[in-house]
Amino acid sequence: MSIWFNKSLSLPDINVLGPKTMGEFLGMEWVELGDDYLKVRMPVDERTKQPYGLLHGGASCALAESVGSVASHYVMDASKFICVGLEINANHIRGVSSGYVTATCTPLHIGATTHVWDIKIHDEREKLVCVSRLTVAILKKPQDGSKK
Repeated sequence: MSIWFNKSLSLPDINVLGPKTMGEFLGMEWVELGDDYLKVRMPVDERTKQPYGLLHGGASCALAESVGSVASHYVMDASKFICVGLEINANHIRGVSSGYVTATCTPLHIGATTHVWDIKIHDEREKLVCVSRLTVAILKKPQDGSKK
């Protein structure tokens, strides 16, 4: 059974959130949508590497927070609620120096006021690169339409 609020959600629907965001700047691409998961990939290049030539831990966190926040957006009724990151943690397991990494996001908890997401980032050889957990707060949308 699908976790998505809109049961006909598709990848083109998700792509509308990308332009003029950090995700676009870092080269993130939405690659797969399942009944209870979302996948996004990101290149390991000059935008996402640290000085040693490896994937920057902050880039992994940006990837994890992006996929988890977008998942929360599509699980709830976005006409009534907004979602904001509350806490993220990450364990960096192995270095990556080139290619792409792919983050797979699945729910650990989908509640009325919080969502908790499990995000696993793998390299192109399916080796685990990073494990992250993101907690998202679900807030009522302001009545006046502002983004308070």
